[in-house]
Amino acid sequence: MAREVEYEPVSVKPLLAEMKDTAELLIDLSYSAVLLQSDDVAEEVLELEARMDVLQLRARMSLLMAARNPDDAEALAPVLGVVGAAEKISDAAGDIAKVVIEDIGLPEAMRAALPESVQTLVRVRVADDSPLAGRTLGDANLETETGVRVIAIRRSGDWLTDPGPDTTPESGDVALLRGPETGVAGIYEQLSGETYAPPEPPAEPSADLDRAMDSVVLMKDVSELAVDLAYGAVLFDDDDLASEVLELEAEVDALQSRFEAWTLQAAAEADDPVSLRGLVHLAGATEVISDAALEISEGVLRGLGTHPVIQEAVLESDEVLARYEVATDSPLAGATLGDVAVKTETGMRVIAVRRGDESKSPTGKEPGWVVSPGPDTELKAGDVLITKGTGAGAERLEELAADS
Repeated sequence: MAREVEYEPVSVKPLLAEMKDTAELLIDLSYSAVLLQSDDVAEEVLELEARMDVLQLRARMSLLMAARNPDDAEALAPVLGVVGAAEKISDAAGDIAKVVIEDIGLPEAMRAALPESVQTLVRVRVADDSPLAGRTLGDANLETETGVRVIAIRRSGDWLTDPGPDTTPESGDVALLRGPETGVAGIYEQLSGETYAPPEPPAEPSADLDRAMDSVVLMKDVSELAVDLAYGAVLFDDDDLASEVLELEAEVDALQSRFEAWTLQAAAEADDPVSLRGLVHLAGATEVISDAALEISEGVLRGLGTHPVIQEAVLESDEVLARYEVATDSPLAGATLGDVAVKTETGMRVIAVRRGDESKSPTGKEPGWVVSPGPDTELKAGDVLITKGTGAGAERLEELAADS
């Protein structure tokens, strides 16, 4: 039965921050449910989706109460867009989870295509005798020692989507862990008292099916990047970033078109074409996520700018977005991302690079953005980095980008 929701006088900012964190967590969880073929993880997705329904209703109520005249309506329209986009991401994640729960046909080989795209994420119940129960996450120092992060905790039906160093796991909690498989296995055992069993690798798919699945994985990666850049666009009120989101959304549309062609070819060769139905659901839900990213940045694209409450909510969310310019004497200048191991040293992920003046072509043309840069991406003085990670990591990266 749906939970009744009544208007409560509450600030929109914390609601938006929680919706952003929940939406990003839902993307991770839903694909992890597919990777692990886990009904338990999929059920957690549906629990969070229900929570998101309540959050978006409360946010809409607060925004309606705040609009007193046409100027207010115009200023708050982008905020409503962000609320609607987060809800759309939540619904898409729920659709992905239902592929697992309802046992809709999905090729076993899909699990082989996802691991490089989905970092190991597992659900674990904290045992009574766990050595980590009753200790704060800061005291346990999990992320520094093992690379494993507790990204959410469910306790007595309530979710904590941004556990910090002062958070204390308790007996009976359900914790969601993300990190390298070796680290996850050790923490899983400490929390539950049981041995972690990774999924068995599936059989090799046909060539057409392989291409179709690769398309879905690429759609996932591009859609997640689009969401990150969209939040960056509203945080920094950046037209160029918003335009990149538009380009990425178009790329996902093109990928979906190719996916459909390869899936139809694979169906002609399959013994049971119905077994591909879940793959079609997966692609459709992924495309919805890219549409939602475009909705987040639409206020910037259409010249409405961004509302301060959105900027503050993004800054207060679990994973922060930060922008840095590479200084002339910075150790980043002239180095590749792989050379300086930014992610390892700071915990921050560089999701985009805007080339600076020194990277202009001889004709003076702006080189624009490098989205989803890799370890071979070379940085130069004047480049602007858009990054995502923890607050502490942001401070370390700020020092690295500054003059030495």
